[in-house]
Amino acid sequence: MDGTEGTRKRMWRWRSNPLRRREDIVEAWIVLAVWVVVAVGGTLAGLATARTADAEFARQRGERHPVRAVLQADVPRATSASQTTNGQAEARIRWTDDNGTSRSGETLVMRGQKAGAEVVVWVDRRGDLAGEPLSRTEAAVQAGVLGAAAALAVTGVVVGAGAAAKWRLDRRRLVGWGREWESVGPEWGRQTS
Repeated sequence: MDGTEGTRKRMWRWRSNPLRRREDIVEAWIVLAVWVVVAVGGTLAGLATARTADAEFARQRGERHPVRAVLQADVPRATSASQTTNGQAEARIRWTDDNGTSRSGETLVMRGQKAGAEVVVWVDRRGDLAGEPLSRTEAAVQAGVLGAAAALAVTGVVVGAGAAAKWRLDRRRLVGWGREWESVGPEWGRQTS
C-alpha cells in the first residue's frame, strides 16, 4: 500500500461516500478535536504548570534562608521507626529570627547529637521553620515532572471523553444497523427462481 492509498483509507470519513453515515462524520470530528485538544491543551497545561511550579520554587528560594539553631535536648542514637527519617529524629531547637526574637520549635536533625549542638535550619520571611528550598536544578526537574504530569492528565481526560463519545456513536450505529436489517433482512430470505 503506497502513501496515497493509506492516506485515502484513513481519511474515508471526510470524503463523500454513499456508505458514510452521520455518525461517521461526527466520529471524524471527535477524533480531530481529541487530537487538537491533546496537542494544544496538553502542551499549554504542561507549560503553565511547569512555569507556575518553577515560579513557586523560585519564590521559596527567595523567601527562605538558613539560620543557626541550638538543640535543646540530646537526640538519642536509636529511636523508634515512627520518629525517624533517613537517620534523623525530631528534636526541639531554639533560634533567633531576623528581628532578634528568640524562637523555638521542632525539626528533624541527625541522630546522636547532644544538647547545645548547633544545627542549621531554614526559616521563611516570618521566621517560622520551613523546609530547605529546592536548588535551581532540582526545581527545574520538579517543574518538568509536574508539567509532564499535567499534560498527561489533560491527555487522559480528553482521550477518555473521546472514547466515551465514540462508544456512544458505536451504540447508535449498532441500533441503526439493527433497524435497517429488520427492514432488509426479510427480503434476503426470499427464494428467487
